[in-house]
Amino acid sequence: MQARPSFLAGLCLAAAAVVPRAAQQVPVFRGGVDLVHVGVTVTDRKGTLVTDLTADDFEILEDGKKQTVALFSPGLDAGPDAVHTHLGLLVDVSESMGDDIGFSKTAAVKFLNSLQEAVDITLIDFDTEVRTTRYGQNDFARLIERIRQHKVKGNTALYDAIGVYLTSIEDQDGRKVMLVYTDGGDTTSTISWPDLYSLLKASDATVYAIGELEHQLQSTRNEQRMRLQQIAEATGGRAFFPVSVKELDRIYEQVLAEVRAQYTLGYVPTNTTANGAWRKVEVKVKRKDGRVRARKGYFGPFKKSG
Repeated sequence: MQARPSFLAGLCLAAAAVVPRAAQQVPVFRGGVDLVHVGVTVTDRKGTLVTDLTADDFEILEDGKKQTVALFSPGLDAGPDAVHTHLGLLVDVSESMGDDIGFSKTAAVKFLNSLQEAVDITLIDFDTEVRTTRYGQNDFARLIERIRQHKVKGNTALYDAIGVYLTSIEDQDGRKVMLVYTDGGDTTSTISWPDLYSLLKASDATVYAIGELEHQLQSTRNEQRMRLQQIAEATGGRAFFPVSVKELDRIYEQVLAEVRAQYTLGYVPTNTTANGAWRKVEVKVKRKDGRVRARKGYFGPFKKSG
């Protein structure tokens, strides 16, 4: 049995009352069932997003054992049958952002204007401190105003900001996407890197990280780049590294395309053991030239004995 960090005790990757698309002829699972969600991005050999797959094109293995696909949603364009999407936007407003903050705010607003399907948006701006507010689509004007009021100050509590977001969405059903923008590595967080990495592995959110690291010292830039890659890859997401803040618009467009094209798969594990151990998840696609990106696993449910 794999030990779990104390802050993960009792964490469940669960969803209740999830209704899959009728056209896929898959079972309907309601309250009381732990449904494991997996966000899946598929590309061909050239890196082009593949968006025309069905549930029958996928195979899910947990610890090497085949699972039954019980939930399938082909992306944001699935209309009323699409799984609800929850978006987290994490914005670095530490002092190192300097003159770039104006352009980064404008790029973030453009991105949000293009992603109106999210049922809610959690905005986290961070420097030495972490501030978080959740907005519904009816509060969009207030969200934009909050972004435009950002002022730079303090250090960079990157790990704390990610940790705050991931713990805040544990009880949300549906698809969860987190986008974090930063111009540097963590300098002041209370959560350690090993604990944050465990939290990322336990979460069913897909993380897209944007690191504009050109202002950083060469001696630390490679380590910061590696950390952001690990943050994204642990969740089946992707990391981007623009050479200037002016590339943000293009990168946000790439992120938006991936979010729209991401499939959501769900299954009820055949493993009913509640020991909190790590479970390896592998998603395969039957398309010969398909390339799959998804999270590598999750921590199973945990139930104290006695």
